[in-house]
Amino acid sequence: MQKQPTIKQLEYFACLAETLNFRQAANTLGISQPTLTAQIKALEEALGIPLLERSRSGTLLSPEGKAIFEQTLAVLGSMNNLMESATQLSKGPATTFRVGVPPTVGPYLLPLVLPELHQKYEQLKLYVREDVPRKLEEGLRRGDYDLILSPLPLLDCELSVMSLFREPLKFVVPQDHRFAGRHDVDSKELAGERVLTLEEHHHFHKEVQAICNQIGADVLRDFEGTSLDTLRQMVVMGVGVAFLPGLYVHTELPNPEALHVCEFSDMSIEREHALVWRSGSANRVFFRELTVHFRRIIKTHLKGVVTLLG
Repeated sequence: MQKQPTIKQLEYFACLAETLNFRQAANTLGISQPTLTAQIKALEEALGIPLLERSRSGTLLSPEGKAIFEQTLAVLGSMNNLMESATQLSKGPATTFRVGVPPTVGPYLLPLVLPELHQKYEQLKLYVREDVPRKLEEGLRRGDYDLILSPLPLLDCELSVMSLFREPLKFVVPQDHRFAGRHDVDSKELAGERVLTLEEHHHFHKEVQAICNQIGADVLRDFEGTSLDTLRQMVVMGVGVAFLPGLYVHTELPNPEALHVCEFSDMSIEREHALVWRSGSANRVFFRELTVHFRRIIKTHLKGVVTLLG
């Protein structure tokens, strides 16, 4: 009789499919590389298909592996929902949640929100981890996270999305730039301007690239920042100009000295953020309640900085 795949094997495959590196995946999972290799082989035998293509140049997902990766995440997400429901039935609602946030939003929003949440829910514990939005979404579906803060849009119908706010992106230049001293500029004036941004794997890179494509500016690929702080320092040094999230400017640059912040006079440059969880989560009612409190706190502390949604 053919053996059935195990949840553990699917977890191993999902982790390996993200990294495409046996050593890195094994370290992440806390197992040995031979154990991971053996379990992936057992999964391939149970499914009757090759999941990976191995060569001297590295490891890739096979066409069959790509085809079942999404289903694997769905199965792991469903199993996590089952365990949440069982925990809620046996012990009551969970008080510890794993929250994923993007590095360009979380550090500048959560310090304003978390203290008041903890005052309202004294037993609530949030384990927060930063990652890029694509990996946050995959981790949520797999069950690594209970809740994520994510940019919109999200198209996965198996996820519940509750919009929070719309955030402007600010245009910043060094103090000796031709735009320095001006409150606003016309987007057409940026044609050919060299714009700095974060490394390509960041979702923020894609947002800035889309803006540059629209206004005719050039993304400067020779110098890419690893963080918003690095990006700011490159602007200060005169390497180029940049767009910075409004929350970052509000919290980290209340009185910018070495750079100048401009607005666009002819167009609005914004991005939207939402709280997201699995639609079948046993804690979905509480997450909706949590969203209401997020909005209330944001309205209180960030009026005029962001636009509340919902």
